[in-house]
Amino acid sequence: MRIGLALPHYDYSFPEPSALSWDAILDAGLRAEALGFDSAWISDHFFADLTRYGGPEGAVGTVEPFTALAALATRTERIRLGTLVACAPFRHPAHVAKMSTAIDLLSGGRFDLGIGAGWYQAEFEAFGYEFGSTGQRFSFLERSVEAIRALFGEGPVDMQTDQFELSGAYNRPGPAQPGGPPIWIGGKGGDRQFRLVARHAAGWNSVWRWSPRDYADRAGAVRAVAQREGRDPTTVRLSVGLYALVGQDERELSERFRALQRWAPGGSLDGASVQEFADGTLTGTPDRCLDQLSEFARIGVEEVMVSAASIPFAVFDWSMVELIAKDVIPEAHAL
Repeated sequence: MRIGLALPHYDYSFPEPSALSWDAILDAGLRAEALGFDSAWISDHFFADLTRYGGPEGAVGTVEPFTALAALATRTERIRLGTLVACAPFRHPAHVAKMSTAIDLLSGGRFDLGIGAGWYQAEFEAFGYEFGSTGQRFSFLERSVEAIRALFGEGPVDMQTDQFELSGAYNRPGPAQPGGPPIWIGGKGGDRQFRLVARHAAGWNSVWRWSPRDYADRAGAVRAVAQREGRDPTTVRLSVGLYALVGQDERELSERFRALQRWAPGGSLDGASVQEFADGTLTGTPDRCLDQLSEFARIGVEEVMVSAASIPFAVFDWSMVELIAKDVIPEAHAL
């Protein structure tokens, strides 16, 4: 099993409160590679707020993922880079295919394209995008993924939809990876989403709280859909994002949780216990975390992306990330 890091890239993302800077993001990416993480991931928002996660109101800043990952591609050598996940309605699929191809070439074939339908209505409205219904956004995602996958191939591509048209379109130079960067569909999972995975994607990703038991049910569902669609279910790849809290022993784990409570924006963990936080997260000593990762591996999960905090794409304590790198990643690679 591989272990990735949800790279900190928001105003709230770092141990000490400070304005977001490129230097901080670059440092995080270089640290992740040096520590031995297998991948680093950036999300796709114009801005965000923390009310969804129990934090305070107010917009927080972030970077654009494709350009940020292109820059990281030129400064890293080994670590895979990916979007977790790009919002399909924000871009014409030709742009996504071309940008993904450029990052894949810059990195020597280290790019993964995670993509989804989008959910944050406030940013759609702020930047003049029609939010529409869930079905409308998902329809755009379906056609986008079909077009992107086709553009990763030899071409030319002809496609006419209500949202865009391709006529003799092609993508040259092609990606470094044969067939193009792996496409991951992000979401909680349902038959329509799983049909898209089965027809046009490498695999399915879901975040940030999953128990192995609940995830096993969804993994079985995506494989059943793949079977009905005529695809070998064993070829559907699976990855999971999890909040993480790891301590060398029970005492350190308790100390880290108290530190996380103090750090959590807006007091979102006030009154919670470490046992409550552990539900659906990667929490415990390294041995306990490895037991949990083993359960995911038995289900068929090939990679777990950790967000080293109580909210997405944050690191509240780099020493904990170092502990994961030292005592979890080497053993996880054997799962």
